[in-house]
Amino acid sequence: MNDFDWAAMADLLELEGETHSPYVRQAFEELRHLAPRRILDVGSGPGVAACRLAATFPQAEVTAVDGAPELLARAEERAGRLGVKLRTRVAEFPAGLAGLGQADLVWSGQVVHHVGDQQGALERLAGLLAPGGVLAIVEGGLPERRLPRDLGLGRPGLEARLDAAMARRFARMRAELPGSVAVVEDWPGMLRAAGLTDVRSRTFLVDHPAPLAEGPRRSVRRTLERQRTVLNELLDAEDLATLDRLLDPAAPEGVDRRADLFLLTAKTVHFGRRPGH
Repeated sequence: MNDFDWAAMADLLELEGETHSPYVRQAFEELRHLAPRRILDVGSGPGVAACRLAATFPQAEVTAVDGAPELLARAEERAGRLGVKLRTRVAEFPAGLAGLGQADLVWSGQVVHHVGDQQGALERLAGLLAPGGVLAIVEGGLPERRLPRDLGLGRPGLEARLDAAMARRFARMRAELPGSVAVVEDWPGMLRAAGLTDVRSRTFLVDHPAPLAEGPRRSVRRTLERQRTVLNELLDAEDLATLDRLLDPAAPEGVDRRADLFLLTAKTVHFGRRPGH
């Protein structure tokens, strides 16, 4: 986890959150039947989802929870800009959750897989729920697609090779986590094992077609820049050269200028309820 400096990634996290916001909106529509009085966004980062929760449930007390004070400062600034009420709380995940108190809705987006004991983390999240409360976690889905299979430079199929390299890197990251526990990543089954009922999963599409608007285009650039950095030892010289060309601001075939650049992905949200009234 040494290369996860979350505060340093604040710009990327906020831009990515904004670009992926269509799935968050869809997921929150699934929760509109609830009337939560207290909501926790655990691992909130810069607060994109937390602010949308505050807008969706204005009657609720919404708290953004994260281990990085710098990201929570971003969340507070964002809430101020958007005119929504948001509380923040510094707490490490999952060790620092005990003092948060109970909530009627707990949201956690793509956080659990960064913890060695994923089942234990889910049990801690479930433990935050008031009776009848709902936990919603974002895990899984489909990798991003941004470029044609044959993009006119390098070997065709670059993104498939990026996926494979990211999968190898992810496996290494999981193996090196403190207290890493191997588990079948059956997220609905894991939620049931954490004591939750009415478990279900929904997958939501994020579809930004070509030609990309400025925000999604910047998100693609920042994501490819990060992949170029973290996959330096996992890609061959030709693919690294292709990435360099794509990231060259002066290149007509680069991501800043391509008319065929798009962004397509899918995010899976798993829901479960704590038994009770």
